[in-house]
Amino acid sequence: MIQVAIAGSSDPKPLGTAIRKAKEFARALPLNVILLTGGRGGIMEIVTEEFTKRGGIAVGILPYSDQGNKFSTIRIKTGLNPVERSGILIESADVLVVLGGGVGTMIEALMAYNLGVPVIVVTGTGYASDKLEELARDGYFDHKKIVKIIFTDDPREAAKLAVEIGGRKNEADNV
Repeated sequence: MIQVAIAGSSDPKPLGTAIRKAKEFARALPLNVILLTGGRGGIMEIVTEEFTKRGGIAVGILPYSDQGNKFSTIRIKTGLNPVERSGILIESADVLVVLGGGVGTMIEALMAYNLGVPVIVVTGTGYASDKLEELARDGYFDHKKIVKIIFTDDPREAAKLAVEIGGRKNEADNV
């Protein structure tokens, strides 16, 4: 199965535009994928709730011994700090979708890029992660051109692309 990771703000009261886009993404994501999240609140909880109430499987990869949000199907308590935990999240993903957030979200996007994990950034969320597009003016975060970054304002398109791109990476990894 394709493992689609998301990166998003853990703010207890996320921005309204980001909430709307997160819900649209979760509703458009097919149920034949595994959703990976950081397992906490905010955007992660919103996407997890929307996806699991449709019957999807969501894995929360948690820092420390956190309980995480109540909607994760599976909770993995890593005992690691949030940045270290992000390494597990990214390494386990076939594709990462950025749904709006701050420094933690942007670190995950850059980490995925550096590790060759495809990255899709949903823009227009109102969060600092919207500015990632400025960093990747030529479609890449740096001169190494490890993996092309895809930007879209449409969360439904992001879900579709995540499945397509994640499926190609999954197939390549299993050869």
